[in-house]
Amino acid sequence: MTRKKINLHWWESNFPCYQACPVHTEAGRYVSLIAQGRYAEAYRVARRTNPLASICGRICAAPCEDVCTRGSIDTPISIRALKRFVCERYGVESMLDLSAVQALLRKRLRSTGKWVAVVGGGPAGLAAAHDLALLGHQVSLFEAQDVLGGMLTLGIPEYRLPRELIRLEINAILNLGIDVHLGKKLGRDFSLADLQENGYGAVFLALGAHQSRELKLEGIHADGVIQALDFLLNVNRGYRVQTGERVLVIGGGSVAFDVARTAARQPGDEEPQVSDMVSALDVARSAIRFGAKDVEIICLESASEMPAAPEEIEDAREEGIHIHHSRGPKRILTRDGKVTGLEVLSVASVFDDQGRFNPKMIPGSEQILETDSIIIAIGQEPDFSFLSPADGLEIQANRTIRVNPNTLASSLSGVWAGGDVAFGPRNVIHAVADGKRAALSIHRFLMKLPENPENRNDFIYVPDVFAYQPVKDFDSFPAQKPPKLALDRRTGIAQVELGFSEEPAMKEGSRCLHCWFNTIFDGREEEANECVLCGACADICPEWCIDILPRRVFSGELSLMNESRGPDQANGLSGPSLMDSQALIIKDESRCIRCGLCAKRCPVNCISMQGIFFGEAR
Repeated sequence: MTRKKINLHWWESNFPCYQACPVHTEAGRYVSLIAQGRYAEAYRVARRTNPLASICGRICAAPCEDVCTRGSIDTPISIRALKRFVCERYGVESMLDLSAVQALLRKRLRSTGKWVAVVGGGPAGLAAAHDLALLGHQVSLFEAQDVLGGMLTLGIPEYRLPRELIRLEINAILNLGIDVHLGKKLGRDFSLADLQENGYGAVFLALGAHQSRELKLEGIHADGVIQALDFLLNVNRGYRVQTGERVLVIGGGSVAFDVARTAARQPGDEEPQVSDMVSALDVARSAIRFGAKDVEIICLESASEMPAAPEEIEDAREEGIHIHHSRGPKRILTRDGKVTGLEVLSVASVFDDQGRFNPKMIPGSEQILETDSIIIAIGQEPDFSFLSPADGLEIQANRTIRVNPNTLASSLSGVWAGGDVAFGPRNVIHAVADGKRAALSIHRFLMKLPENPENRNDFIYVPDVFAYQPVKDFDSFPAQKPPKLALDRRTGIAQVELGFSEEPAMKEGSRCLHCWFNTIFDGREEEANECVLCGACADICPEWCIDILPRRVFSGELSLMNESRGPDQANGLSGPSLMDSQALIIKDESRCIRCGLCAKRCPVNCISMQGIFFGEAR
């Protein structure tokens, strides 16, 4: 294989799942490898850029699926479920872990003698510690709780993410030789100055956002009003949370749905009280638990505006959770200091003309909903009580740490920040990406390497020869969806979404359009195979995405088009020399299904299907 100097951004635009993934996973590659039954290779591709691949195979928001080219034809590829499929065979949960962890241990660079402090043991901190260790640095990981994982462990319900899987994924990272300090809170047990004075050459702050946003309502401090994070933390640690039979959840995001669906799985009063923590977890995991009989969600947004993922909303409805759309809380009703109900108003609009969050209520539309408990799930923010004026760390108006968006460097020299503490609550994969970016930036800083404005280390390589053969009728294969647990069995911590078995996984992988393969037109006069403009490629194209047009159609626009795209991008646009030919071959990449028929049909062999691959520079 040879490496060629290719415009990175242009190729990314023709590999949308790679571009959409915050950690730049070649999703299309591992999907196609699954279709071929090459599962170990598929896992290596999935794990190469993502140290939490097994976790993301279950809970990632899957931005890659949102841009999947297959979705423009029928249904996007189930990329996240396919990642879970290969992780279950070769990831940490399989106890084999062919990818990486052992391979990466062997590839770990020689020790640099530099020490880095990572504060926060959530996904951003774990990802940073992982990459820094591989780069040869000594890493100390400080966590305020007595367990690692951050919101993975304390916030996400176990029916979505098994705790044993989190433990295995974290242990694989710690095996890189990371020094862990549990129960050590920044601002209580140590300060930023302490870290720098103790020889740490760099500090990465990955503290998360563990402080619930408050809702200013009459009755907000009544008995029975619970913050979402407090509720999830207690449930995930095995403690009982008394909610009563009727629960109202205020909020329309993913956390609100996690809370609502967890409330419906809370242990009933018939279970014994257990004070010992281990016994409590045993009881929670072994008992068949039935929760609140009536769980409802109150949200400002209409059905089309809700921020929660469509599949979460669908699952909640299937489980009997009722959603009140376009309703906003006015006041909490109480009796003797205990919640009895919630008065709500109808919402006229959630956003103003500029698209800013600015809810408007409809006067006189009051409605009272009776309830035993109200759980507030309107968002969370970082807790900056650890800061002192002497630290000099700049905090933005939205209560996040100000950082350089590319390098994640803060206003304080030698300190970086990422994850929720720098960007607000986001999905796990974004936190992992922040940890990786921070690690690369810190490495350059410690080793006094030249700055990279984009802070990226990926390159493209193009094999000299490609054998491209799509599966017959791949463009008409029906979508395969991962199975789900039967509704009457969704109790306690039982996982709702189940993994693919082999046959549907291979079928789903076969639906991939191979967006990283592109049609290359090379019909220049100096080449042996000169394009004769026969039109065969346009005639055979099943999607009608190739046209041959006279050069005069473009007049002056052609020169501008060529200048804006650059010389290394021209082959992706047309065939014969853009400036010299009297005709142009124009291809609509958004409609191309990469069938390769144009290349097979070309009588003078000036069309080829050429693929690209991505790597990480060391």
